[in-house]
This record gives sequence, structure tokens and C-alpha cells, in this order.
Amino acid sequence: MNFSIISAMDEHRGIGKANGLPWHLSADLKHFAATTKNGTVIMGRKTWESLPDAFKPLKNRLNIVISRGDYEMPEGVLLAHSLDEALNFAGNINPVEKAFVIGGASLYAEAILHPLCNELFLTEVSGVFDCDAFFPEILDDFKKAEEGELLSEESTDGKINFRFARYMKG
Repeated sequence: MNFSIISAMDEHRGIGKANGLPWHLSADLKHFAATTKNGTVIMGRKTWESLPDAFKPLKNRLNIVISRGDYEMPEGVLLAHSLDEALNFAGNINPVEKAFVIGGASLYAEAILHPLCNELFLTEVSGVFDCDAFFPEILDDFKKAEEGELLSEESTDGKINFRFARYMKG
């Protein structure tokens, strides 16, 4: 089953700080929700833990959490021990919808190298933020297929510029 990656990153590929987002962009959260709706979201355990309790599990999506160890998951959330196991679950349970890897950094690093990863949905945030987690280098296999207009949003961090982009493999 082919899958996509979805993330937001700054100009130095920063994606997070202290297991949280370094910015608050409501347009990006809406874009994420619209893009992944009815699909499967695959995330690492720390990303799962970083989600606000009010949003767990992410609604209208099959939620799969990857953890090396045994981890108690709420009803309706699947636990996988590897990316391949998560993709197998997605293909068997939700085969007609897209699957998205949604973080964190180590899972992104593994996923972007996976032969079934064929698409990246990236919110490219202008500027450099204080981050301790980073998106991996975008491989030459991926070419920018779409790039939206530059958007601006007032945030608690001030005015932030960003754009939505889609990369395709091949």
C-alpha cells in the first residue's frame, strides 16, 4: 500500500520543540484535517502522546500508533510495532483510503526512505523557529508537483508566512 507523509516545517526543516509544535497555524491544522479525513494516520508513540486529549483519537480516521514496546491504546486505536505492520493494518482495514505518516521525526526519517512512500504534503513555514526535531532531507526522488500561494496568519508568535506544497516521487 502506497502512503504519503504530511508535515509542517520551517526553512531549516524544523518540525517540533519539546514534543509540541513550534507555531500555531489554524490554516495548517485545517489543511491537515481536510487532507487526512477518512484516511489512515500513522504516528509514533510520542506524537500520539503530544495530541491534546480532546482530539484523541483523531476523528474520521483510522489511528495507528507505532511503538517498539507494548503500550495501552484506547479502543479504536491500533498499536503496531513497525511501519510495515502499520501499513499492513491500513491496507487490510482501510484499503480504499490514503494512509499518512504524521510524525515524529524518527518515523519521518524511516518513512521517506520506504519504497511505498510516494507523496509528501508539506506546509513550508517561512523563517527559522526554535526546534529540536527536524524533518529529513527531501530526497531527489521527490519533485514539487504543486505549490500554493504564500499565505499569512497572525499567531501568538506574530505574523507567520507559509505555503502548502505537494511533492511526488518519480
